Amino acid sequence: MTLPLPQAVKGETAAERLQALGLELPHLDGNAYFVHHRAVGGSIHISGQLPYKDGVLLGQGVVGRDVDLETGKELARHAVLNCLAAAVQAVGDLDRVRIVQMLVFVASPADFGLQSQVANAASELLIEVLGEKGRHARTAIGVAGLPLNTPVEIQMIITAV
Repeated sequence: MTLPLPQAVKGETAAERLQALGLELPHLDGNAYFVHHRAVGGSIHISGQLPYKDGVLLGQGVVGRDVDLETGKELARHAVLNCLAAAVQAVGDLDRVRIVQMLVFVASPADFGLQSQVANAASELLIEVLGEKGRHARTAIGVAGLPLNTPVEIQMIITAV
């Protein structure tokens, strides 16, 4: 068994830790076909988010074929920032967000086998920003393709604390 990652980023609040990382939550545009979040009982379901930044999809292709592992990890970090933005829309403040579960889809060849390493980049960012509230149950799945030929898509379930 390995020890959990320590939270190494300094800051009193999640917003301060995000800023210390040189990151900010993006603005999420509305969509006619789906909502970015939906509350059901005490859970809030975050729709699958792609690695958009400023309205631009940051990458296309298949991790392990068209996209290298490090780029896949960076794209996962962008996708999880979009998830956090949706979470803030839902609960109003980043410090009220607790991640319950994260599902990471990685477009990859059948023999890739490193989907969990792509997902680790997103998990690490959540822990850096949210501390213990960022630790979560997780599934990383390799898929043949994703919307818009994106390499990574992330979906979450959160609660408000």
